[in-house]
Amino acid sequence: MSDDPAEVVSIVATDPDQPLSPEDSPAILPLLAVRNTVLFPGVVLPVTVTRKKSIRLVRKAYRGNKIVGVVAQKNVQSDDPALVDLYQVGTMAKILKLLVLPDGNTTIIIQGQSRFKIEEEKQNSPYLTARVSYAVETFPNKNSKEVKALVSSLKDAAAKMLKLNPEIPQEAQLALENIESPSFLTHFLSSNINVEVGMKQKLLEINDGVERGTQLLELMMREIQLLEIKREIQTKVHTDIDQQQRDYFLRQQIKVLQDELGFDGPDQEIEKLRLRAKAKKWPEAVAKHFDKELDKLGRINPQAAEYPVSLNYVEFLLDLPWADYTKDNFNLKRTKKVLDDDHYGLEKVKERIIEYLAVLKLKQDMKAPILCLYGPPGVGKTSLGRSVAKALGRKYVRMSLGGVRDEAEIRGHRKTYVGAMPGRIISQIKKAGASNPVIVLDEIDKITSDFRGDPSSALLEVLDPEQNSTFTDNYLEVEYDLSKVLFIATANSLETIQPALRDRMEIIDLTGYTLEEKTQIAKKHLWPKLLQEHGLGPKDATITNAALQRVIDDYTRESGVRSLERKLGGVVRNLAKSKAMKEAYPATLEPKDVSRILGAAIFDRDLYQDNETAGVVTGLAWTSVGGDILFIESLLSRGRGKLTLSGQLGDVMKESAITALSYLRSRAEELDIDYRLFDQYDLHIHFPEGAVPKDGPSAGIAIFTSIASVFTQRKIRSHLAMTGEITLRGKVLPVGGIKEKILAAKRAGIKDIILCHKNRKDINEIPADYLKDLTIHYADRVDDVLEVALLQEKVAHPIKLIVRDEPLAAVGPSVEVN
Repeated sequence: MSDDPAEVVSIVATDPDQPLSPEDSPAILPLLAVRNTVLFPGVVLPVTVTRKKSIRLVRKAYRGNKIVGVVAQKNVQSDDPALVDLYQVGTMAKILKLLVLPDGNTTIIIQGQSRFKIEEEKQNSPYLTARVSYAVETFPNKNSKEVKALVSSLKDAAAKMLKLNPEIPQEAQLALENIESPSFLTHFLSSNINVEVGMKQKLLEINDGVERGTQLLELMMREIQLLEIKREIQTKVHTDIDQQQRDYFLRQQIKVLQDELGFDGPDQEIEKLRLRAKAKKWPEAVAKHFDKELDKLGRINPQAAEYPVSLNYVEFLLDLPWADYTKDNFNLKRTKKVLDDDHYGLEKVKERIIEYLAVLKLKQDMKAPILCLYGPPGVGKTSLGRSVAKALGRKYVRMSLGGVRDEAEIRGHRKTYVGAMPGRIISQIKKAGASNPVIVLDEIDKITSDFRGDPSSALLEVLDPEQNSTFTDNYLEVEYDLSKVLFIATANSLETIQPALRDRMEIIDLTGYTLEEKTQIAKKHLWPKLLQEHGLGPKDATITNAALQRVIDDYTRESGVRSLERKLGGVVRNLAKSKAMKEAYPATLEPKDVSRILGAAIFDRDLYQDNETAGVVTGLAWTSVGGDILFIESLLSRGRGKLTLSGQLGDVMKESAITALSYLRSRAEELDIDYRLFDQYDLHIHFPEGAVPKDGPSAGIAIFTSIASVFTQRKIRSHLAMTGEITLRGKVLPVGGIKEKILAAKRAGIKDIILCHKNRKDINEIPADYLKDLTIHYADRVDDVLEVALLQEKVAHPIKLIVRDEPLAAVGPSVEVN
């Protein structure tokens, strides 16, 4: 017994030498709540105190009069019981000893004094106290015949219980013989009888000693009957049989019980598995392996720990769809319609799916290709896999690989230890219920590796059409054919994909959407979906194309449509609020309504079209979330020819800046730049948004144009952007990410773009709609770039040459990078 649920044993004690009378007992007692037992007057109990309130109570009481009120809890689960959670009758106790244990708990030894009844609560903090009234026990003279008979019966019953229960020590018999007080005898036996707390509490609350003794005797006789029945059962079943006979006997009993209850025993269960296997269409090697495992299962004792492991394994073999395939839908026109309805644009991907179906329709057998949809977030890569499964009529399964770092996630665990599981590939096929589902391997570029192996290497066999027909899972131990599975991987970046894994996949670029495409996607897909999600109908609100374009231009700047969906969601929530509050709102949203709901525009394209200052150039960059525009600013200040670079640049961009300046110095005379300017002015090249790291070989011609503009003080053509790298000989080199960069330029309102001549092939692959209102200029050398970028018009305040008498120092520029 403790204030925590712990088991303790009563300690025998004689009547208190000098118990406190009700007149001398305190009227207000601190209450110690205990669980699983009841304290009776005269009985000594150890109590382990663990609750903070209780520890404070007993320590303060031990330093004072050592008196506490012990009350049993009604609800043993309560860790902080209030007065209503306690029984109303308890026992005043005196703390005989207080011990602090090494584990921090406090143990007290208490002796019951007298019973009391709680009248009212006085305080609840720092511990519970209450005003109490003390109960006077009525007990006839112990020499009366009635009391003598009751005491004799109680002692006889207690002796019989001691004889029937060998777990009770024999010292208890001596203690019983030494008890002379009838009142203390009933208290002691009531404390030690094996009944629930509620029954003990009822005994405590009885004032009449004879009545309490009578009820106690009744409970003891019931306990004696239970002990006699228990001993009789033990005597009947006790026999000298060896271990083998005993196990056989128990198994037979279990079998009889299972038959009576309708449960299948191990033999029936194995037979059912064997019948299921006969109806299974699977390779002969798998059938032999299954029979071998089933025979092994039959030899294992059902009570052994290996039995459920082997049973789960053979059931998993049966649950796999070895030769179960869904029938493909070869209606190519329907397939094209499904893809067009679910996704606007993405023509190249749709065409590739139609080609695959056409070949499959003609040949009726084709190893499924491994497609990798590569593009920025929010362009529909994952949802495209669902549409492909819908068009083909196949099962659809999605596996998120982001953050997967354990090789066993792909290949499974070996059955050599507890908790072994199959890999996620095999598990997903079991979940799909067919051997030819469409499995989307989401975020394949975000797989990591650690000491548990490299999951990307484990995927090499899964995603190789020449090998995956014999894929072996460590848990499965037999080959499984994955060649009919259509794997579609998605990735935001190809750089983080293992080269060997990337070589096994057919990369399909999904570039961002143009303004027109985003408008159609929002109108056909996002707007109806958001209305439905927010409890509105199609007739409740419509939105014009101009309003959608306002949201796209002023509030989003991305390749995909996730931000667009969030902004439209804000618009729809505003409409839902107005409808719920019965406020007036426009049934057709115009651009002014969008501005009112979403507030001031977040993006301002005019900010990036200024060409009044020399040295400010717009570049084009590629990021993992699509294309973006990059601004380069150059500034000259009086100095000694120092070069300063700022904007958190990588090593490649620093080298591009140094290369551009060196080439410009070598061409100074041809560009009508006085060579002395390089020694009389410091050059500072800055890339705004310094918190964003920048690196990559695509800003060379933009840097060169910027410093050429600032040294010649010639303006740069407005609405112009460029991308490309330069060499020390002035050649323009091609760069990647052209599609994404073109879209970023259109979003920023760019009209002219300068590219390397070798990037013409990338432009030819871009649909004509993407290039609308854009003029592409191709350059082989930086002279071609300057011819397009620099205007003859100069700025209002050109730089001036400083006339010095001393000769110029023939030293190169120093470089400072911030």
